[in-house]
Amino acid sequence: MNVFISGGCKNGKSYQAQRIAKTMACEMRRPLYYIATMIPHDEEDVYRIKRHLSEREGWGFETLEQGKDLRALLEKEGVHKKGVFLMDSVTALLANEMFDDAGNVDEGAPLRVKEDVVAFAGSTGNTVFVSDYIYGDGAEYHELTEMYRRGLAMIDRALALCCDRVIEVSAGIKEIWK
Repeated sequence: MNVFISGGCKNGKSYQAQRIAKTMACEMRRPLYYIATMIPHDEEDVYRIKRHLSEREGWGFETLEQGKDLRALLEKEGVHKKGVFLMDSVTALLANEMFDDAGNVDEGAPLRVKEDVVAFAGSTGNTVFVSDYIYGDGAEYHELTEMYRRGLAMIDRALALCCDRVIEVSAGIKEIWK
């Protein structure tokens, strides 16, 4: 079963996703993978990565670092394609694909990432995707930020369509929409 979890920042999405992925892996007796998409750029990112690693400690996840090119992960030796995957997060994956350290912008990234996550879901059949709901406010932002937000919204809609379950997490409370 593929699951899509969305919600505001720091609302408990990762914890809910970990619980769901762990339960799936145990029930199906399959390997449990955590796809870490964050590429650290500063001390705050390094701290968040350490915190996430400590929060997953003892859960049985094998961490796979994949900040770009999600589909390439299925070609890596030792990755069982029918394992259970927790991909955290779509938000970081899109940022990594769309913006590079030199300040370049890849305007084709949203469509490519959408195709990648949908194909990944279809290939594995057992992935929990986590994304941040950052596009629902009425504020207007810089043109590049708006391009990113529209791209993330497009990707999230595609995931909501292709996943078997769609969950929104707000203030630690989950709402199942599908």
